[in-house]
Amino acid sequence: MAASSLLLLIDDIATIMDDVATLSKLAAKQTSGVLGDDLALNAQQVSGVAAERELPVVWAVAKGSFKNKAILVPAALAISAWAPWAVTPLLMVGGAFLCFEGFEKIAHKYLHSAEELSQQHAALKAAALDPQQDLLAFEADKVRGAVRTDFILSAEIIAITLGTVAASSFTTQVLVLSGIAIVMTVGVYGLVAGIVKLDDAGLYLSRRPGQASQAIGRMLLAAAPWLMKALAIAGTAAMFLVGGGILAHGLPFLHGLPALLGAALGPLQWLGELLSNGLIGVVAGALTLAGVSGVQRLRRGFGGGKAA
Repeated sequence: MAASSLLLLIDDIATIMDDVATLSKLAAKQTSGVLGDDLALNAQQVSGVAAERELPVVWAVAKGSFKNKAILVPAALAISAWAPWAVTPLLMVGGAFLCFEGFEKIAHKYLHSAEELSQQHAALKAAALDPQQDLLAFEADKVRGAVRTDFILSAEIIAITLGTVAASSFTTQVLVLSGIAIVMTVGVYGLVAGIVKLDDAGLYLSRRPGQASQAIGRMLLAAAPWLMKALAIAGTAAMFLVGGGILAHGLPFLHGLPALLGAALGPLQWLGELLSNGLIGVVAGALTLAGVSGVQRLRRGFGGGKAA
């Protein structure tokens, strides 16, 4: 669970970095007249963007995570005291949302025509070349999406923690929940910050004297983009695993499926449960996306008919 949550958060932050870097690089090319495709120069430009914006982005999401937990801890205590029946349905809504986001990421290019995707790219390029475009405002909008994902993951962590201390005194519950919230946020986002600064560490080592340091630095520089791409893919998979796991535990007719498939695989029981949760997540994501798309079409049709 912790590993899947971490991958999800890294995926969101990597997506933000990619969008902000796209805007920044397009603007830099326009203002400096850099039209070539020189890899070394582009590496320097991307590194400059990373050094300036990576940690602020991580810090912005981390602050949002702290705010999420400041809301969730009191809310969890209140729900546990007065409406314990509501915990599972609320978690399942969050799980369905994660599955929806994961499937929407995969299906995005198939849900939009080539013309629509071209228009989106053109709009992004126009925004980069617009002197009035506030990149920080653009970035803040992306950060809000990452904070929403963190809210769901934080809610599940808080709910699991609350379940372990349900029989304890109220004071103990408050202390344990608060402690877990702080430690998880600091630990997770500290690790995320280290991962996204890997390329800067490589650049630093590549400039130090000594062949060994330079070789390690070049290796890190070469590996960093591939690592972020791999983490982005793993993050999307984690959406299905986490979301599917929540739904499997919350729906009685699905509850035994992961254990059943796991038992069928014998020594690879963990793999069976993982695949089962992932399959449930993919199916739930497809159904949720189909439902959302259908509602959107109906609303557009109703709006068009009303306007006519």
